[in-house]
Amino acid sequence: MEARQDNHRDEIIRKIKEGLSYRESPTELAEKLQKGDLASLSQAITLIESTREDEFEAAATLLRTILPFSGKSIRIGITGVPGAGKSTFIEAFGTFLIDRGHKVAVLAVDPSSEAGKGSILGDKTRMTELSANPNAFVRPSPSSGIHGGVARRTRESIFLCEAAGFDIILIETVGVGQSETAVKSMVDVFLLIAIAGAGDELQGIKRGIMEMADIVVVNKADGDNLPRAKAARQDIQRSLHLFPALISGWTPTSLICSSTEKIGLEEILETINKWKSLTQLSDYFNQQRHSQSNYWLQESIIERLKTEFFKSPEVHVEMVELQKQIANQAISVSEASARLIEIYKRST
Repeated sequence: MEARQDNHRDEIIRKIKEGLSYRESPTELAEKLQKGDLASLSQAITLIESTREDEFEAAATLLRTILPFSGKSIRIGITGVPGAGKSTFIEAFGTFLIDRGHKVAVLAVDPSSEAGKGSILGDKTRMTELSANPNAFVRPSPSSGIHGGVARRTRESIFLCEAAGFDIILIETVGVGQSETAVKSMVDVFLLIAIAGAGDELQGIKRGIMEMADIVVVNKADGDNLPRAKAARQDIQRSLHLFPALISGWTPTSLICSSTEKIGLEEILETINKWKSLTQLSDYFNQQRHSQSNYWLQESIIERLKTEFFKSPEVHVEMVELQKQIANQAISVSEASARLIEIYKRST
Protein backbone atom coordinates (compact mmCIF):
# COMPACT_ATOMS: atom_id res chain seq x y z
CA MET A 1 0.00 0.00 0.00
CA GLU A 2 2.77 2.43 0.99
CA ALA A 3 4.68 1.60 -2.22
CA ARG A 4 1.62 2.47 -4.34
CA GLN A 5 1.14 5.75 -2.46
CA ASP A 6 4.82 6.62 -2.97
CA ASN A 7 4.54 5.88 -6.70
CA HIS A 8 1.38 7.97 -6.90
CA ARG A 9 3.12 10.87 -5.11
CA ASP A 10 6.21 10.57 -7.33
CA GLU A 11 4.01 10.70 -10.44
CA ILE A 12 2.39 13.93 -9.24
CA ILE A 13 5.81 15.46 -8.46
CA ARG A 14 7.13 14.43 -11.88
CA LYS A 15 4.23 16.08 -13.69
CA ILE A 16 4.57 19.27 -11.65
CA LYS A 17 8.31 19.46 -12.41
CA GLU A 18 7.59 18.99 -16.11
CA GLY A 19 5.03 21.79 -16.02
CA LEU A 20 2.09 19.45 -16.53
CA SER A 21 -1.23 19.78 -14.72
CA TYR A 22 -2.01 16.81 -12.55
CA ARG A 23 -5.37 15.22 -13.06
CA GLU A 24 -6.75 11.87 -12.00
CA SER A 25 -7.28 9.26 -14.70
CA PRO A 26 -10.68 9.14 -16.44
CA THR A 27 -11.45 5.87 -14.66
CA GLU A 28 -10.66 7.34 -11.25
CA LEU A 29 -12.74 10.42 -12.02
CA ALA A 30 -15.68 8.30 -13.18
CA GLU A 31 -15.60 6.18 -10.02
CA LYS A 32 -15.57 9.19 -7.69
CA LEU A 33 -18.13 11.03 -9.80
CA GLN A 34 -20.61 8.14 -9.56
CA LYS A 35 -20.28 8.33 -5.78
CA GLY A 36 -21.48 11.93 -5.92
CA ASP A 37 -18.12 13.59 -5.29
CA LEU A 38 -18.66 17.22 -6.32
CA ALA A 39 -14.95 18.04 -6.61
CA SER A 40 -14.57 15.18 -9.10
CA LEU A 41 -17.63 16.40 -11.00
CA SER A 42 -16.07 19.87 -11.32
CA GLN A 43 -12.80 18.33 -12.44
CA ALA A 44 -14.60 16.14 -14.98
CA ILE A 45 -16.41 19.11 -16.52
CA THR A 46 -13.13 21.04 -16.72
CA LEU A 47 -11.64 18.08 -18.59
CA ILE A 48 -14.40 17.85 -21.19
CA GLU A 49 -14.39 21.64 -21.66
CA SER A 50 -10.67 21.59 -22.43
CA THR A 51 -9.63 22.45 -25.98
CA ARG A 52 -6.22 20.80 -25.60
CA GLU A 53 -5.63 17.99 -28.08
CA ASP A 54 -3.71 15.91 -25.54
CA GLU A 55 -6.80 15.82 -23.30
CA PHE A 56 -9.30 14.85 -26.00
CA GLU A 57 -8.86 11.11 -25.57
CA ALA A 58 -9.07 11.34 -21.77
CA ALA A 59 -12.34 13.29 -22.07
CA ALA A 60 -13.69 10.74 -24.56
CA THR A 61 -12.78 7.86 -22.24
CA LEU A 62 -14.46 9.57 -19.31
CA LEU A 63 -17.68 10.15 -21.25
CA ARG A 64 -17.68 6.60 -22.59
CA THR A 65 -17.34 5.29 -19.02
CA ILE A 66 -20.18 7.31 -17.49
CA LEU A 67 -22.71 7.27 -20.38
CA PRO A 68 -24.42 4.05 -19.18
CA PHE A 69 -25.18 5.84 -15.90
CA SER A 70 -26.65 8.98 -17.51
CA GLY A 71 -30.04 9.86 -18.93
CA LYS A 72 -32.15 9.48 -15.79
CA SER A 73 -32.83 13.14 -15.09
CA ILE A 74 -35.36 15.68 -16.28
CA ARG A 75 -33.52 18.39 -18.19
CA ILE A 76 -35.07 21.85 -17.93
CA GLY A 77 -33.98 24.79 -20.05
CA ILE A 78 -34.61 28.23 -18.56
CA THR A 79 -34.40 31.48 -20.47
CA GLY A 80 -36.01 34.87 -20.08
CA VAL A 81 -36.15 38.52 -20.93
CA PRO A 82 -33.53 40.81 -19.33
CA GLY A 83 -34.45 41.60 -15.74
CA ALA A 84 -36.91 38.72 -15.45
CA GLY A 85 -34.98 37.28 -12.51
CA LYS A 86 -33.77 33.98 -13.99
CA SER A 87 -31.03 33.42 -11.40
CA THR A 88 -33.33 34.35 -8.51
CA PHE A 89 -35.97 31.98 -9.88
CA ILE A 90 -33.45 29.16 -10.28
CA GLU A 91 -32.22 29.55 -6.71
CA ALA A 92 -35.77 29.55 -5.33
CA PHE A 93 -36.96 26.69 -7.55
CA GLY A 94 -33.78 24.66 -7.04
CA THR A 95 -34.03 24.97 -3.25
CA PHE A 96 -37.72 24.06 -3.45
CA LEU A 97 -36.88 20.90 -5.44
CA ILE A 98 -34.16 19.86 -3.00
CA ASP A 99 -36.59 20.24 -0.09
CA ARG A 100 -38.72 17.65 -1.88
CA GLY A 101 -35.93 15.11 -2.11
CA HIS A 102 -34.35 15.95 -5.47
CA LYS A 103 -30.71 16.55 -6.32
CA VAL A 104 -30.36 19.61 -8.53
CA ALA A 105 -27.53 20.59 -10.87
CA VAL A 106 -27.46 24.05 -12.43
CA LEU A 107 -25.43 24.64 -15.57
CA ALA A 108 -25.45 28.41 -15.84
CA VAL A 109 -23.95 29.86 -19.00
CA ASP A 110 -22.59 33.42 -18.86
CA PRO A 111 -22.01 35.63 -21.90
CA SER A 112 -18.42 35.89 -23.09
CA SER A 113 -16.86 39.07 -24.35
CA GLU A 114 -16.25 38.98 -28.09
CA ALA A 115 -13.16 41.12 -27.64
CA GLY A 116 -11.49 39.64 -24.58
CA LYS A 117 -13.36 36.31 -24.47
CA GLY A 118 -13.93 36.87 -20.77
CA SER A 119 -17.19 36.18 -18.97
CA ILE A 120 -18.98 37.33 -15.88
CA LEU A 121 -19.34 33.90 -14.24
CA GLY A 122 -21.28 35.39 -11.39
CA ASP A 123 -23.99 32.79 -10.91
CA LYS A 124 -22.39 31.22 -7.85
CA THR A 125 -22.40 34.60 -6.14
CA ARG A 126 -26.03 35.20 -7.15
CA MET A 127 -27.14 31.71 -6.01
CA THR A 128 -25.48 31.69 -2.60
CA GLU A 129 -28.07 29.54 -0.83
CA LEU A 130 -28.26 26.96 -3.59
CA SER A 131 -24.48 26.82 -4.07
CA ALA A 132 -24.00 26.00 -0.38
CA ASN A 133 -26.51 23.14 -0.43
CA PRO A 134 -24.83 19.68 -0.46
CA ASN A 135 -27.56 18.37 -2.78
CA ALA A 136 -26.93 21.07 -5.37
CA PHE A 137 -24.22 21.69 -7.91
CA VAL A 138 -23.86 25.06 -9.61
CA ARG A 139 -21.46 25.33 -12.53
CA PRO A 140 -21.08 28.64 -14.39
CA SER A 141 -19.39 28.24 -17.77
CA PRO A 142 -18.52 30.87 -20.39
CA SER A 143 -20.36 30.58 -23.70
CA SER A 144 -17.10 31.55 -25.46
CA GLY A 145 -18.98 33.09 -28.34
CA ILE A 146 -20.92 29.90 -29.10
CA HIS A 147 -24.31 30.74 -30.58
CA GLY A 148 -27.35 29.52 -28.74
CA GLY A 149 -26.28 30.73 -25.34
CA VAL A 150 -24.77 27.41 -24.30
CA ALA A 151 -21.26 26.49 -23.30
CA ARG A 152 -19.11 24.44 -25.66
CA ARG A 153 -19.65 21.22 -23.75
CA THR A 154 -22.94 21.81 -21.93
CA ARG A 155 -24.52 18.65 -23.35
CA GLU A 156 -21.67 16.48 -22.09
CA SER A 157 -21.81 18.26 -18.73
CA ILE A 158 -25.43 17.16 -18.45
CA PHE A 159 -24.35 13.52 -18.78
CA LEU A 160 -21.69 13.96 -16.08
CA CYS A 161 -24.20 15.53 -13.67
CA GLU A 162 -26.65 12.69 -14.28
CA ALA A 163 -23.95 10.09 -13.64
CA ALA A 164 -23.19 11.89 -10.37
CA GLY A 165 -26.79 11.30 -9.23
CA PHE A 166 -28.48 14.61 -10.05
CA ASP A 167 -32.04 13.90 -11.16
CA ILE A 168 -33.00 17.45 -12.16
CA ILE A 169 -30.73 19.53 -14.42
CA LEU A 170 -31.47 23.23 -14.82
CA ILE A 171 -29.77 25.02 -17.72
CA GLU A 172 -29.80 28.81 -17.49
CA THR A 173 -29.15 30.41 -20.85
CA VAL A 174 -27.56 33.75 -21.75
CA GLY A 175 -30.83 35.39 -22.76
CA VAL A 176 -33.61 35.59 -25.29
CA GLY A 177 -32.90 35.23 -29.00
CA GLN A 178 -33.48 33.06 -32.03
CA SER A 179 -30.23 31.18 -31.32
CA GLU A 180 -31.77 29.75 -28.15
CA THR A 181 -32.78 26.81 -30.35
CA ALA A 182 -29.44 25.31 -29.29
CA VAL A 183 -30.79 25.10 -25.74
CA LYS A 184 -34.04 23.56 -26.93
CA SER A 185 -32.01 20.85 -28.65
CA MET A 186 -30.49 19.56 -25.40
CA VAL A 187 -33.28 19.85 -22.82
CA ASP A 188 -36.56 18.05 -22.29
CA VAL A 189 -38.84 20.90 -21.25
CA PHE A 190 -38.30 24.59 -22.00
CA LEU A 191 -39.30 27.36 -19.56
CA LEU A 192 -39.51 31.04 -20.47
CA ILE A 193 -39.35 33.48 -17.56
CA ALA A 194 -41.23 36.73 -18.22
CA ILE A 195 -42.31 39.77 -16.23
CA ALA A 196 -45.17 42.20 -16.45
CA GLY A 197 -44.00 45.19 -18.49
CA ALA A 198 -45.24 48.72 -18.96
CA GLY A 199 -47.98 48.72 -21.57
CA ASP A 200 -46.92 45.92 -23.89
CA GLU A 201 -46.78 42.81 -21.68
CA LEU A 202 -45.02 40.79 -24.38
CA GLN A 203 -42.34 43.41 -24.96
CA GLY A 204 -38.89 41.85 -25.30
CA ILE A 205 -40.18 38.32 -25.94
CA LYS A 206 -39.40 37.27 -29.50
CA ARG A 207 -41.87 35.13 -31.39
CA GLY A 208 -39.32 32.35 -31.95
CA ILE A 209 -38.85 31.88 -28.22
CA MET A 210 -42.59 31.95 -27.54
CA GLU A 211 -43.08 29.22 -30.12
CA MET A 212 -40.50 27.00 -28.44
CA ALA A 213 -41.68 27.50 -24.87
CA ASP A 214 -43.51 24.64 -23.17
CA ILE A 215 -44.22 26.74 -20.07
CA VAL A 216 -44.12 30.52 -19.63
CA VAL A 217 -43.70 31.73 -16.05
CA VAL A 218 -44.50 35.35 -15.20
CA ASN A 219 -42.13 36.10 -12.34
CA LYS A 220 -42.27 38.81 -9.64
CA ALA A 221 -45.98 38.21 -9.05
CA ASP A 222 -46.11 39.76 -5.60
CA GLY A 223 -47.11 42.97 -3.82
CA ASP A 224 -48.41 45.78 -6.00
CA ASN A 225 -47.17 43.95 -9.08
CA LEU A 226 -49.50 40.96 -8.60
CA PRO A 227 -52.44 42.38 -10.65
CA ARG A 228 -50.09 43.27 -13.51
CA ALA A 229 -48.55 39.80 -13.38
CA LYS A 230 -51.97 38.15 -13.58
CA ALA A 231 -52.91 40.36 -16.53
CA ALA A 232 -49.61 39.53 -18.26
CA ARG A 233 -50.28 35.82 -17.77
CA GLN A 234 -53.66 36.15 -19.47
CA ASP A 235 -52.12 38.07 -22.39
CA ILE A 236 -49.41 35.44 -22.79
CA GLN A 237 -51.90 32.57 -22.60
CA ARG A 238 -53.96 34.13 -25.39
CA SER A 239 -50.81 34.55 -27.48
CA LEU A 240 -49.76 30.93 -26.93
CA HIS A 241 -53.03 29.72 -28.45
CA LEU A 242 -52.16 31.53 -31.71
CA PHE A 243 -49.01 29.49 -32.31
CA PRO A 244 -48.94 26.17 -34.18
CA ALA A 245 -49.57 23.07 -32.08
CA LEU A 246 -46.43 21.43 -30.66
CA ILE A 247 -45.55 17.99 -32.05
CA SER A 248 -45.22 16.78 -28.45
CA GLY A 249 -48.99 17.03 -28.08
CA TRP A 250 -48.51 19.38 -25.13
CA THR A 251 -50.52 22.59 -24.94
CA PRO A 252 -48.18 25.41 -23.79
CA THR A 253 -49.33 27.05 -20.61
CA SER A 254 -48.54 30.19 -18.61
CA LEU A 255 -48.18 30.47 -14.84
CA ILE A 256 -47.29 33.13 -12.29
CA CYS A 257 -44.79 32.95 -9.46
CA SER A 258 -42.80 35.02 -7.00
CA SER A 259 -39.23 33.85 -6.53
CA THR A 260 -38.74 36.08 -3.50
CA GLU A 261 -41.99 35.05 -1.80
CA LYS A 262 -41.67 31.38 -2.91
CA ILE A 263 -45.17 31.51 -4.44
CA GLY A 264 -46.22 29.36 -7.41
CA LEU A 265 -43.27 26.96 -7.32
CA GLU A 266 -45.45 23.95 -6.48
CA GLU A 267 -47.68 24.63 -9.49
CA ILE A 268 -44.64 24.92 -11.77
CA LEU A 269 -43.34 21.53 -10.61
CA GLU A 270 -46.78 19.96 -11.06
CA THR A 271 -46.96 21.36 -14.60
CA ILE A 272 -43.51 19.98 -15.45
CA ASN A 273 -44.56 16.57 -14.12
CA LYS A 274 -47.73 16.70 -16.23
CA TRP A 275 -45.61 17.51 -19.28
CA LYS A 276 -43.30 14.59 -18.50
CA SER A 277 -46.18 12.13 -18.00
CA LEU A 278 -47.86 13.18 -21.25
CA THR A 279 -44.70 12.99 -23.37
CA GLN A 280 -43.56 9.69 -21.87
CA LEU A 281 -46.97 8.16 -22.52
CA SER A 282 -46.79 9.18 -26.20
CA ASP A 283 -43.07 8.24 -26.34
CA TYR A 284 -42.27 11.77 -27.51
CA PHE A 285 -39.91 12.08 -24.53
CA ASN A 286 -37.62 9.32 -25.82
CA GLN A 287 -38.06 10.27 -29.47
CA GLN A 288 -36.98 13.84 -28.73
CA ARG A 289 -33.83 12.68 -26.93
CA HIS A 290 -32.99 10.41 -29.86
CA SER A 291 -33.41 13.31 -32.31
CA GLN A 292 -31.27 15.53 -30.09
CA SER A 293 -28.47 12.94 -30.11
CA ASN A 294 -28.52 12.87 -33.91
CA TYR A 295 -28.43 16.66 -34.04
CA TRP A 296 -25.44 16.89 -31.71
CA LEU A 297 -23.64 14.15 -33.62
CA GLN A 298 -23.75 16.38 -36.69
CA GLU A 299 -22.74 19.44 -34.66
CA SER A 300 -19.79 17.56 -33.20
CA ILE A 301 -18.64 16.48 -36.66
CA ILE A 302 -18.84 20.06 -37.92
CA GLU A 303 -16.90 21.35 -34.90
CA ARG A 304 -14.21 18.69 -35.29
CA LEU A 305 -13.83 19.29 -39.03
CA LYS A 306 -13.62 23.04 -38.48
CA THR A 307 -10.85 22.56 -35.91
CA GLU A 308 -8.88 20.23 -38.15
CA PHE A 309 -9.37 22.49 -41.17
CA PHE A 310 -7.88 25.58 -39.54
CA LYS A 311 -5.02 23.58 -38.04
CA SER A 312 -3.78 22.58 -41.50
CA PRO A 313 -0.47 24.36 -42.36
CA GLU A 314 -1.29 24.17 -46.07
CA VAL A 315 -4.64 25.84 -45.52
CA HIS A 316 -3.04 28.55 -43.37
CA VAL A 317 -0.44 29.45 -46.00
CA GLU A 318 -2.97 29.59 -48.84
CA MET A 319 -5.52 31.50 -46.76
CA VAL A 320 -3.11 34.40 -46.21
CA GLU A 321 -2.69 34.78 -49.97
CA LEU A 322 -6.38 34.37 -50.73
CA GLN A 323 -7.33 36.96 -48.13
CA LYS A 324 -5.15 39.48 -49.99
CA GLN A 325 -6.85 38.59 -53.28
CA ILE A 326 -10.28 38.98 -51.71
CA ALA A 327 -9.31 42.43 -50.38
CA ASN A 328 -8.16 43.40 -53.89
CA GLN A 329 -11.39 42.01 -55.37
CA ALA A 330 -9.39 39.56 -57.47
CA ILE A 331 -11.40 36.56 -56.27
CA SER A 332 -14.78 35.94 -54.69
CA VAL A 333 -15.22 34.57 -51.20
CA SER A 334 -17.06 31.49 -52.49
CA GLU A 335 -14.26 30.66 -54.97
CA ALA A 336 -11.61 31.20 -52.29
CA SER A 337 -13.39 28.90 -49.85
CA ALA A 338 -13.70 26.21 -52.55
CA ARG A 339 -9.94 26.39 -53.16
CA LEU A 340 -9.17 26.12 -49.46
CA ILE A 341 -11.39 23.08 -49.11
CA GLU A 342 -9.65 21.39 -52.04
CA ILE A 343 -6.25 22.15 -50.50
CA TYR A 344 -7.42 20.66 -47.20
CA LYS A 345 -8.73 17.52 -48.91
CA ARG A 346 -5.40 17.01 -50.70
CA SER A 347 -3.46 17.50 -47.46
CA THR A 348 -5.37 14.83 -45.53
